[in-house]
Amino acid sequence: CFCDCRTVATPLASLLGVKETVRLKVPHNPTLESYYCNITKSPTQTSIASLCKQTGYSERQVQRWFRRRRNQDRPSLLKKFQEASWRFTFYLLAFIAGLAALIDKPWLYDLKEMWQGFPVLTLLPSQYWYYMIELGFYSALLFSVASDVKRKDFKEQIVHHVATILLISFSWCVNYIRAGTLIMLVHDSSDYFLESAKMFNYAGWRNACNYIFIVFAAIFIITRLVIFPFWIIYCTWVYPVTIYEPFFGYYFFNGLLMTLQCLHIFWAVLIIRIAIRFLTNNEKVDDERSDKDETDESEEEDDKKDMTKNGPVQNGHTVHNNNHSKTE
Repeated sequence: CFCDCRTVATPLASLLGVKETVRLKVPHNPTLESYYCNITKSPTQTSIASLCKQTGYSERQVQRWFRRRRNQDRPSLLKKFQEASWRFTFYLLAFIAGLAALIDKPWLYDLKEMWQGFPVLTLLPSQYWYYMIELGFYSALLFSVASDVKRKDFKEQIVHHVATILLISFSWCVNYIRAGTLIMLVHDSSDYFLESAKMFNYAGWRNACNYIFIVFAAIFIITRLVIFPFWIIYCTWVYPVTIYEPFFGYYFFNGLLMTLQCLHIFWAVLIIRIAIRFLTNNEKVDDERSDKDETDESEEEDDKKDMTKNGPVQNGHTVHNNNHSKTE
């Protein structure tokens, strides 16, 4: 599916002006490469001094090498755009499918109806396919998270994916089907806005990104911090004990819901922080979770210092009047 989406996302990226990131490659150096791969990607000042002695590089050259080497490992804008496009497509289609499956069901409008006739509930074909698609998607996310774009909330993503898979699987086994479809619908209702905002962000469409993000933030807060805890969790935690005796599944299921709610609060703090910064300072909306490129601004400052101290420099080497270069 990702390959098929990529064939669509790449032309779309070109249409929107997303360009492949051009990064400066570092010269091969076995000593620095071994240190980078086996010890740390961000050496301390003491380690840099030691590496200077081993390689004959200046301190500035070592710092520049590690900075550019870290950038080489980061995903390009095009890769990020392709990933956001794939997620946007799924979340939008999943939300439409979930809405179509539930639009004529009474428990969408009166949540207490989800327990009508429990534990003997009829499994409808639309519910079956909704479950299978969601379970397949989150299972794929869990297996692919190591190769996807890394973010600062990597551990929280793992917890979220595991909790979601357990929720879907367990609700299927104990016939919490109606509650499960409602939970999935609530979660799918805002995510496609976030992914579309990312796509516009990568394309450099600042205003479109900012305003879509504000819409996403509003829907996220309403669905995850209001509807989910005060309506859905209420109808899975408080109301069921009035009609049947609690059992292990009751506590396990609601424990998973509370785990998701803690993650919602964690992400809501990040979202609100970004939204406030945009609304008060009119700053660009940016994903705080992303591992951003280290720009060459610091390198330009280094180069200016080199020019002041040693004359013009080119690719980290001093350029002399006789047109020969000498390593610092």
